[in-house]
Amino acid sequence: MKKLVRSDILGPRRYAEVRDERRRAIIERKKLRRVHVGPQVTMVFENRDTMASQIEEMCRAEGLEDDAKIEEELAVYNQVLPDDGQLAATLFVEVVTEAAIARTLERLVGLQDHVWLVVGGGRVRATFDPDQFKNDKLAAVQYLKFPLGPDEQAALRAPGTAVAVAIDHPNYRHTASLDEPMRAELARDLD
Repeated sequence: MKKLVRSDILGPRRYAEVRDERRRAIIERKKLRRVHVGPQVTMVFENRDTMASQIEEMCRAEGLEDDAKIEEELAVYNQVLPDDGQLAATLFVEVVTEAAIARTLERLVGLQDHVWLVVGGGRVRATFDPDQFKNDKLAAVQYLKFPLGPDEQAALRAPGTAVAVAIDHPNYRHTASLDEPMRAELARDLD
């Protein structure tokens, strides 16, 4: 997937003029890219549009107008974007109470070895950003990629292919099937 460049980002002043419209559009787009895997894990598959939106919102929140600072944000968020033959996602461990956060995250240590994309019967293990795992702790937000081989890419592009996200962690075993519109949306990420 083509990485974002400075000309893809409007910056706070220009973005303010189109923010409401862009936010509505990205919220609708993310509905096709969000999957709930059991009661506590949600994944949002990322692409150029979702990352550009994140950067615009970050620049807005921090008042970043300086090109060099915006370039720094681009560098960070471009790392989340998938490379050719990959899908990328942000994984959220959703915990509703402050008291449950540490306990839940402790239960899920090792999650990075147990997240799969199932495409037409083939299983592709997620690769997580190794910098996110300091001192054997799991953060509530994780960035991951699914490196698809040629067979999985062809299957994902084929209408009607069964696609699912599976987690087989000893303390969290859930699978979520993706519907056909979501499969088609994710297949476009490979082009």
